[in-house]
Amino acid sequence: MVMPYLMLKDASKFIPFTETVFGAQVNPGTLRTRDDGKLMHAEVMIGGCTIMFSDSSEQWPEQTANLFIYVDNADQAFKKAIDAGSTVVMELSDQDYGRTCGVSDPFGNVWWITAVKV
Repeated sequence: MVMPYLMLKDASKFIPFTETVFGAQVNPGTLRTRDDGKLMHAEVMIGGCTIMFSDSSEQWPEQTANLFIYVDNADQAFKKAIDAGSTVVMELSDQDYGRTCGVSDPFGNVWWITAVKV
């Protein structure tokens, strides 16, 4: 199993973003903060997959990622992502593999959102 580990600016805000857009669930036992109140470690689960993340620091600078995610409804997820502060990287379109788009979230991650054709 591979789990991405993101170093983010304002990492605590990543939690409500993933909950709102992708229905993520926080693993509450993983929430740890540093002495300065910043997030030292947290984990969210999306569709059985774990994303680990923390606040960036001088020792651990920002490290974002490109993340590919399958969803039931790409149009719905795209709208939720835009409403939650994302910007468009690739407009919604129909491709051979499904309905797809790309957004850059407020933390610098690019999400490639796809709903498989049935």
